[in-house]
Amino acid sequence: MMDIAELLTFIKVAETESFSEAAERLFLTQPAVSKRIAALESNLSVRLFDRIGRQVQLTEAGRKLLPKAKQIAEDLADIKRSMSLQMEDVVGELQVVTSHHIGLHRLPSTLKRFEQDYSNAKLMIEFTQSEEAYRRVVKGEAELGVITLSQVEDSQIAALHIWSDTLACVVSPEHPLAKLPIHQLSVIELAQYECVLPHENTFTRQIAEKVFLGHGVKPKVRMNTNNLQTLAMLAGIGWGWSLIPATMVTSDLIVLNIEALKIERKLGVIYHRQRTLSRAAQAFIDLVRLHADSAAPTKLVQ
Repeated sequence: MMDIAELLTFIKVAETESFSEAAERLFLTQPAVSKRIAALESNLSVRLFDRIGRQVQLTEAGRKLLPKAKQIAEDLADIKRSMSLQMEDVVGELQVVTSHHIGLHRLPSTLKRFEQDYSNAKLMIEFTQSEEAYRRVVKGEAELGVITLSQVEDSQIAALHIWSDTLACVVSPEHPLAKLPIHQLSVIELAQYECVLPHENTFTRQIAEKVFLGHGVKPKVRMNTNNLQTLAMLAGIGWGWSLIPATMVTSDLIVLNIEALKIERKLGVIYHRQRTLSRAAQAFIDLVRLHADSAAPTKLVQ
């Protein structure tokens, strides 16, 4: 099989009429150049150079090969230029999957800027749960996920921590916990009361379960739902305590002072380690990082 490096070496020897000068220009040793030429001659079953004393001259076969070799070299250079230009352009379709909460509260400025700056790229964004988004990225069905990051490392997934989301333990003003004297509740005391939390398969629930497990108790879950607005509403009408982002706390909720549950979710971008990111994906990540500070949601008011 013909080797491109052998052809390029052949061209340089033909142009310089010297093995030593060709070696110098190619940053190779002279034996390495001689070895490449010998391999090319062997592959083609012809002699390409006559070596007469210190002179190096093309044979008839060499003269016939030279223009074809130069054309191949030009075609290769053209391919490199073309690919370089394509890689500089942000084009094509970018599949991004994100959670509803992050998409609504963290990504608007990024999405707007991406549309403005990269009009030749088509951004396809899907809203779902963080855990489903994670699965989609693992299976290669989406290039990027913008999610609540898992606490469990996965060798397949690269995770970029972009934001921290502080959680608050909340109840309604009428809840018995809200009427207790002001003091710092323990997780063990809290576990005696019913709560409304995300489903067990969610990263947020796993963060909470880890805290309770560390205290030897389990939360008394009355209802599961992954919609954070629904959790806030259920807590507000007295169905139990809940954990929601601190930015979602409104005047109809009381925040309980429980040191062990003053925890943060890590939010960020994930992609598959075996996937070469497109220019569009790289541009999207750059914009997410650029807008990270401004993307922090403001505290909701009633």
